[in-house]
Amino acid sequence: MHDESKQIHVIGIDTSSIESFFEAKKKSIFKAERIFGPQRILDSFKTWLKHKNIKNHKFEFITTDKLNNFIDQLKKGEKKTIVFSGGDPLWFGIGRLLVQNFPLSKLFFEPASTSFQLAFSRLGKPWQNTQWISLHGRDPLPFKKAIKKLPSSLVVLTDSKRGGAYEVYQLLHSIGLKENYEFWYFERLGYQNERIIEINSIEDFPTNIDPLHLVILLKKEEPLIKSKDLPLFGIVDSVFLQNADCPGLLTKREVRVQLLAELNLPKQGVIWDIGSGVGSIGLEALRISPKLKLVSIDKRVGSKNIIEENARRLGVKPSLIIEDEALNIFKQNKITYNLLHPDRVIIGGGGSISHLILSEVLKLIDSNCIIVIPLISLKSISKLESVLKPKVNNLSISQHQSYRGVSIGEDIRLSPINPVFILKGEII
Repeated sequence: MHDESKQIHVIGIDTSSIESFFEAKKKSIFKAERIFGPQRILDSFKTWLKHKNIKNHKFEFITTDKLNNFIDQLKKGEKKTIVFSGGDPLWFGIGRLLVQNFPLSKLFFEPASTSFQLAFSRLGKPWQNTQWISLHGRDPLPFKKAIKKLPSSLVVLTDSKRGGAYEVYQLLHSIGLKENYEFWYFERLGYQNERIIEINSIEDFPTNIDPLHLVILLKKEEPLIKSKDLPLFGIVDSVFLQNADCPGLLTKREVRVQLLAELNLPKQGVIWDIGSGVGSIGLEALRISPKLKLVSIDKRVGSKNIIEENARRLGVKPSLIIEDEALNIFKQNKITYNLLHPDRVIIGGGGSISHLILSEVLKLIDSNCIIVIPLISLKSISKLESVLKPKVNNLSISQHQSYRGVSIGEDIRLSPINPVFILKGEII
């Protein structure tokens, strides 16, 4: 119920029923002397007054489109005032600015549905678990952080001055997750000329994007790309299934390509992928050398199911997938005899016991072998180097840094991928 003691009554409007809204709020509205609001809402209100043939009530109309001018005007005098706002004024609306400039004793807020509530209602999708982010005047970095966590749905409030929905599409593409999400564009929600489009390619974008729009990204169950359409290696990140609880376990495409080059894969033999995460490196190795026998090892619960699904997506078949601590596997002899002596080994994960795992691996090598260990910090290098040096013929270390272009409006900025150190030992 409207608190009559408040001087400024801030009303959120669901534009999908704007005429019935004015009718329902008529009693409160006609007690006001001044009406503030976006020009589009003021125009709708004036049209409603005309249709109702209401001429005997004189309002002072002031637009809120220029925020600084609007606050200055609102501070003048103590007149009873209505402020119209789209949706919820305290959710990315005008409410925050009002709270900063007026005591709460003068303000009364009455929210309506937010734009993303309307959007989800149009899709017929529940939204209780959705996440959201605003790009208004912000760097794209928060979007990158949010989408890399692979949320089931993400609402993006776009910045029309930097390309709006088009900027979001370019960001999603540059991160390599375009195939993971349905891309929905919503324009002028609630108005008679609202427009809802599922965007599958650049060609789907309307030529006349309205500034009043938002984007919703809905996670797909699996990418549409089939194994026969994939490249031999250098597969985009979005193809791989990842664990929603641990989205950082995928080795980025640029790093995978380098690691596969360092492994110098033979046509036949056994390759161990220890700390395999989602299995991307070992599985791509099978695409390059299909006669290799792959042993994938990862300690995380559920990793076997994820690796099996990624193997299906890539059209390959590992010889053995073990979900356990690597040291337990060696102690309990869980690797069958025909897979026991590797020709290639990659040890990932960067854990504190990598040097212990490496020691056990070296005991089982009985012929030529290449061992590759990617690391994201320098702390482990000395320990691993001290274990490798007495056992290998050639030892090398290299550092690799890649960047991906990220769209910022009409420009592109290079965003760094974490640098990777690669320790490589060759036993000849």
